[in-house]
Amino acid sequence: MKKFKTKHGYEGLLIVIEGTDGSGKSTQLELLKCSLQDQSYGVMVSEWKTSRLIADVIDDAKERNLLNATTYSLLYAADFADRLENQIIPALKSGFIVLLDRYYYTALARDVVRGQNIEWVKNLYDYAPEPDLVFYLDMPVAVLLKRIIGTTGLDFYESGRDVGFSTDFYKSFEIYQNKCLEQYEKMKKLYGFINIDGTKTIPQIHKIMNKEVQKILDTGILN
Repeated sequence: MKKFKTKHGYEGLLIVIEGTDGSGKSTQLELLKCSLQDQSYGVMVSEWKTSRLIADVIDDAKERNLLNATTYSLLYAADFADRLENQIIPALKSGFIVLLDRYYYTALARDVVRGQNIEWVKNLYDYAPEPDLVFYLDMPVAVLLKRIIGTTGLDFYESGRDVGFSTDFYKSFEIYQNKCLEQYEKMKKLYGFINIDGTKTIPQIHKIMNKEVQKILDTGILN
């Protein structure tokens, strides 16, 4: 594998796809993974809330409605820490291209909307390696709502009902997601997101992402 001068100092590349639920992250992650594997690159994928130690704990706590804003933040931070130590960093050290479906930016957006101090949340993740590329799928709330209803349905926490914005699922989702989008808007320039119009077609979005990744693969140079 070509040697890269990465932002985090490890051998492999760390590439993140960010965005709210329903923005198409999983689809684009799979397409990018296949594209890289077709070029014989070693690829490791890690998704949000998939720690073998913590993910089931979070699901159980959600089902029993046990999460307040602080326990919500801390459990997700624990999930992230476990995946980082046992999956992400070992893969980067081995020279793999690591693709992440969301990174700590998701926690920053969600936790702040739930009332946490942003500096406190940043401190929870201050050990996290800086990604080499962060793609952000920018999607209007109206489109997100249609997608969510047509697929997974409105989840209690993902629609922000736990925050108490509204007793109506649809209104709560709209308020919660808009507040999350406001946080992402603040992060775009701060963290150098590559902003992509999420309403573009799947092939169009993949082409944009693939082009940005390919520039690094061809030159070994990061902007």
